[in-house]
Amino acid sequence: MREIKLDKYPNYSESFNINNIFGAKDRNLKVISSFYGIKASLTPSSLFIETDDAELSDKIENLLDLLFEISNSGVVLTTRDIVYILRSFDEVDKDSIYNFYVSKREEIVRTYLGKPIYPKTISQVKLLEELNKNEIIITYGVAGVGKTFIALCDAIKEFKAGHYKKIILSRPVVEAGESLGYLPGDLKEKIDPYLVPLYDVLYDVMGKKTATSLIEEGVIEIAPLAYMRGRTLESSYVILDEAQNATISQIKLFLTRLGFNSKMVITGDITQIDLINPNKSGLKYAIDRLDGIEQIKIFPFTLRDVVRNPLVEKIIMRLSDD
Repeated sequence: MREIKLDKYPNYSESFNINNIFGAKDRNLKVISSFYGIKASLTPSSLFIETDDAELSDKIENLLDLLFEISNSGVVLTTRDIVYILRSFDEVDKDSIYNFYVSKREEIVRTYLGKPIYPKTISQVKLLEELNKNEIIITYGVAGVGKTFIALCDAIKEFKAGHYKKIILSRPVVEAGESLGYLPGDLKEKIDPYLVPLYDVLYDVMGKKTATSLIEEGVIEIAPLAYMRGRTLESSYVILDEAQNATISQIKLFLTRLGFNSKMVITGDITQIDLINPNKSGLKYAIDRLDGIEQIKIFPFTLRDVVRNPLVEKIIMRLSDD
C-alpha cells in the first residue's frame, strides 16, 4: 500500500482541484486505476494505492504532480483529457503535456453556432502545422484520432479566408466496386450513403443550410474517387478520405490531379483495408514511395491520439489480435 499525501500540492483541498483531477464521484480516479490495473482510494488528505510496485507508484505520483500543475493553472480537465494524458505520459515529456493544456491553443475554426474548435491532442496541433507548410499531406492512423475532422476543419478555415475557391472531398467506394450504375437514383443518391461521415463534419461545422447551399453551388464538391479522372484541381483544398481502400492506380490518379494553388490531404487507416488484396492499398504504396519528397509530408498518428471513448482503444487493441 502506498500513501500519496495530497497536502504537498498547492490548493489541494479546493473542490475545483479535487473534482477536476479525480472527477465527480471519483470517475477520473477509476479511469486512472483501470488504466494502471490497480485499486485506489481517496481521503480528504491522501490517495492510497494498492500496489507493491514502487516504480508504478512513483509514476502515479508523477502523474498527480502534472495533473495538479495543470489544474492549478485553471484548466478544466475532462475525462477525455485524463485518458489522453494517461496514454501520453510514458511517451511525451511532462513539459510538452503541460504546455499543451496551459498555453493558449489557437482555434482552428468556429462552428456555425460560434463555438470555437481547438485541436484535442498534441499530434493534432502538429498536423495543423504540417498542413500549413506542405502541399500534400498523407496522414494515417486508427479510428478516432481526428484525421479527417482536423483536415476538413482546416479546409473550411482556409476556404473562409479566401485561400481556396473550392473544397473537394472524395472517398473510394469499395463496396460498390466504383461501379455505381446499377444503383437507383442520380449520382448524388448513389454515393451519399458512402459519404455520410464527410457530410456529418460539414453540417457540424458549417451548419446544414450553409453546407447544402455550397454543395448545390458546386463550391463544395463531394464525389467518389473514380470521378476524379481527367480533371486538374486548381485553387482547391482536396481531401481523400479512407485512402486505405484506394488501389495503387487510383492513388496515382488522385495525386496527379493536383493543380496550381491547391492542397491535397490523404487520410486513412492501414489497419482497416477492405480491398480483396490488402497489399494493393494505394495508401500503403504512397506512404512507402513518397516519403522524403519536398512539400509532401507523411504524418502518422498513434493509439495515444484516439480521442473517442476509452473503450474504443480497448476494442481496437483486442480486435487487432486477429
